[in-house]
Formats: sequence, C-alpha cells, structure tokens
Amino acid sequence: MLSIIQRVIYANVSINQTIVSSIQKGILAFIGIEKRDTEQHADHLLKKILNYRIFNDDAGKMNKSLKDIEGELLLVSQFTIVADTKSGTRPGFSIAMAPEQSKLLFNYMVQKAKNNYMKTESGIFGADMQINLCNDGPVTFLLKV
Repeated sequence: MLSIIQRVIYANVSINQTIVSSIQKGILAFIGIEKRDTEQHADHLLKKILNYRIFNDDAGKMNKSLKDIEGELLLVSQFTIVADTKSGTRPGFSIAMAPEQSKLLFNYMVQKAKNNYMKTESGIFGADMQINLCNDGPVTFLLKV
C-alpha cells in the first residue's frame, strides 16, 4: 500500500462539476492498493499519514504533523499509482488489487480515519473525479508500507 501525500492550502473533489468533498490546510493523500495489502497495511499507512512531519514549526523546519497543526485530511483512491512503469510505454496494473476488494479496503481506511481523526474527507471510490488543489510548498512525498 502506498500514498502520494501533498501538503495543501486547500483541496476538493468534484464529480460532474459538483464538489463532493473539500478541505482547507492539510494533506491530500492519494491511496494506491496492491494485491498483498491488508487492513493492517491500511492502519499503518493511515498512522504514518497523520503523524508524518511535513508542516513547518516556528523555525521553518518540517517538524509538525497533520495532527500537530490540527489540519484536514482528504483521502482519494488512485489505483494508477501502483502501476508498473518499468518497461514499455504503457502502464501495467498486475500488482493492483481487484476493484471489489480494493473498494472494501479503501472504505475501511476512510472509516478508520473518520473514527480517529474528525477532520477527514474522501473522494468516491471508482468515480470519475476531478481534484482541485493548491500544493503548499510544493511539498509532496511518496509513502510506502
């Protein structure tokens, strides 16, 4: 399981030109789920996202986490980030979890986040979403568990 996290000033998800979720200062996390992933992987990744120190302290150093700054979290499922891009000019998705199981695991992660961190929003699994964001920095990291 992996995530591309971006420190954002704001982010929102639209479907058919209607905003379905939005956050202010915080983290936009794109979630990729592989065949081998379990609820334990989701728990570990969520803990890492919430506690990863990517926000500046008073000295301007990245020493504060999303929880420290009481920022907001937007989780968006994105199977394309688990693509195999090592060869050729077309991505392969053989390591991605099947959509039915992936949806269950993503929804598990969203519910776990909402239960443990009140400022959580999410995209809609499998929907054709448009993501609007203002990356702060820019600051972007790839997290793997």
